Amino acid sequence: MLKVEGINQYYGGSHILRDVGFEAKQGEVTVVLGRNGVGKTTLLKSLMGVVPVKTGSVSLDGQAITRDTPYERVRKGMGYVPQGREIFGRLTVEENLRMGLAYKPARTPVPAQLFELFPVLKQMLHRRGGDLSGGQQQQLAIARALAAGPKLLILDEPTEGIQPSIIKDIGRVIRMLADRGDMAIILVEQYYDFAAELADQYLVMERGEVIRRGRGHDMEADGVRRLMSI
Repeated sequence: MLKVEGINQYYGGSHILRDVGFEAKQGEVTVVLGRNGVGKTTLLKSLMGVVPVKTGSVSLDGQAITRDTPYERVRKGMGYVPQGREIFGRLTVEENLRMGLAYKPARTPVPAQLFELFPVLKQMLHRRGGDLSGGQQQQLAIARALAAGPKLLILDEPTEGIQPSIIKDIGRVIRMLADRGDMAIILVEQYYDFAAELADQYLVMERGEVIRRGRGHDMEADGVRRLMSI
């Protein structure tokens, strides 16, 4: 679904991403692991077009999107849940969800499936986003990204600052979405156990490079936990 080849990215004189390449397959969760400051969020912003790549290429479902704007990438089937959630605190839950439908016709209904995935959102439909708990806001951010029916869902550290019970709910939804087989998922995470439970394939980043990769069921044998703790 997504193919990334030889991406390089710079901030000023600093080389942030170094020849990063990988593929994210339909029906799989691709987990990107690494400590703070290794370039994970920069990678996601590059995939979404928030920052332009200096060299390299990105293609979605066989189409080159390297020079596309973020909104063009969303129209082509990418959904993005940024670190820190970034919901609209003054808008209601329903209005936040409708932001995910911004490029659709005005009468497009909010998909009922979102409330099956996250029942709490239906109960709080008319509550302002800023009044939700951190975990509820994360569920809202994921639902907003899913509203337009993406082919690729990108999640940047969805467990950050979230209570354990909601982490389990989010993990269940991610696995369910992948198992449907019509979507590829990229999950950036520092929480090893959460990542290991969901990963179909994994990448470990260090200083802007992919230093290890493999199948999710091999993470323990490949010493990924040790790499995360160094």
